[in-house]
Amino acid sequence: MEKEISKRVVSEAKYMLETKDTIRGIANVYNVSKSTVHKDLSERLKNIDSTLAKSIEEIMQEHIDSRHIRGGETTRLKYKKR
Repeated sequence: MEKEISKRVVSEAKYMLETKDTIRGIANVYNVSKSTVHKDLSERLKNIDSTLAKSIEEIMQEHIDSRHIRGGETTRLKYKKR
């Protein structure tokens, strides 16, 4: 794997650990697609730093577990504005 990609992957992971930001949020910060961030954090990171990868997996699982709440809240706010 190229050094540049490895640096980006580790940087994205550290950013997620610090901010608990979502994949979409990280994609906006790093100016890459959300698919790239997802692949970086779910596949490439395992080959670079397995300990860091486990921490990221836990955060991603929290996001998955709570996304129905965030989506419901967004919908509620949308209809409240109408």
